[in-house]
Amino acid sequence: MSIDPLQWRIGLVGYGEVGRILAEDLRARGVARVLAYDVKLGSGAERALRAHAEQHGVELAPSHAAVSDAAELIVSAVTASQTVPAAEACAPALRRGAWFLDFNSASPAAKQHAGAAVESAGAAYVEGAVMTSVPPYRIKVPLWLGGARAVELQPLLMALGFNARVASDRLGVASAIKMCRSVMIKGLEAMVIEAYTAARAYGVEAEVLASLAETFPGIDWEKQGAYFFQRVIVHGRRRAEEMREVAETVREIGLTPWSASATAERQAWVADLADGGVFGAKEDEHFGGSDDWRIEADRILRARKAHIV
Repeated sequence: MSIDPLQWRIGLVGYGEVGRILAEDLRARGVARVLAYDVKLGSGAERALRAHAEQHGVELAPSHAAVSDAAELIVSAVTASQTVPAAEACAPALRRGAWFLDFNSASPAAKQHAGAAVESAGAAYVEGAVMTSVPPYRIKVPLWLGGARAVELQPLLMALGFNARVASDRLGVASAIKMCRSVMIKGLEAMVIEAYTAARAYGVEAEVLASLAETFPGIDWEKQGAYFFQRVIVHGRRRAEEMREVAETVREIGLTPWSASATAERQAWVADLADGGVFGAKEDEHFGGSDDWRIEADRILRARKAHIV
């Protein structure tokens, strides 16, 4: 295997928002061959995926096996619930000595199960915990690595443009960092949507935001609220899956995950509204929420009155 990672063939399992960003940045970095597979190929989303791949010089593969067989580095960027199934689907075709970087938001136990599947094929599994939203940072998003060979992969990822640090040589530690953080971050998203929408219904949003600003003056609650609404409207389904993994992480240490479980429900609830067209058509290029969170809160309230919620 080439020791220059820019000469590697890199396979992406999952060609959603994160996968497409990584593909763009890897190609811009000089990686000549980037392959991708997504379970949405063959669905109504295929046309958009193929258009993006053609624009950025990415080869779309027909299966997990086709990507795994061709690549020196696999990056798995699927939804949380598919973390283990994706690893198991790739494992039989993985090259001996290949790297498998698991980018997914899953519990430590899920990462350990995925790692066992990959390593049984003779490949090297490294977990990656993405520590904030990908789009603003793109490939430079802060990334914690974990696993017995994380220290070997870290400089190679840096050469590819990633911003990676090693958390531990024990598999599951990096994911624990991510999962515990998500209790707070995704929970705050859910609380903002609930609090702001309720405040809007009662006509007290100005007073609530003023009180928040007085208590936490370092946060622009107007801007932060709009951002949270936008992210959950677009990615609520994926966030709900992640929060179910967070709940499992908490449950694994013997705590009842009341907060994480409730956050998962609120995220999924917003995703259901989005699927139902409450926030407009997903095919619309402007879909994703307004810069004014009040517009989205009013849509939720109208849906409630119409008994859609």
